Amino acid sequence: MRYSRQREIIKEIVLSTKTHPNADWVFNEAKKVLPTISLGTVYRNLKQLESRGCIKTIFDGSVARYDCNRAPHNHLKCRACGDLVDIETLNVEIPETIFLEYDFKVEQLDMIFTGICNKH
Repeated sequence: MRYSRQREIIKEIVLSTKTHPNADWVFNEAKKVLPTISLGTVYRNLKQLESRGCIKTIFDGSVARYDCNRAPHNHLKCRACGDLVDIETLNVEIPETIFLEYDFKVEQLDMIFTGICNKH
């Protein structure tokens, strides 16, 4: 994949936050630097960054949110404010248990624990 200034700016925007932004948020931030950028360009570049392993997509209901933390981890989601917070991976035995009980090899484990954060 060849160099793209737009893609680099989008990547830096996602890498600069720990808030797990959606494409609209990334688009609004990108417009501050690239006023003529389109939402389609943002979506296309987010998809390319994901396919290259630079970022990860987390599906929060029907909304795609983007995560720059590629290390194994899970999330806490506050259903009151919508915050999505990284936590260290819990229960690393789950893939092994699933393999033993169901003969299914887990390649990726993504868990989101939903509840209420301490701000509410």
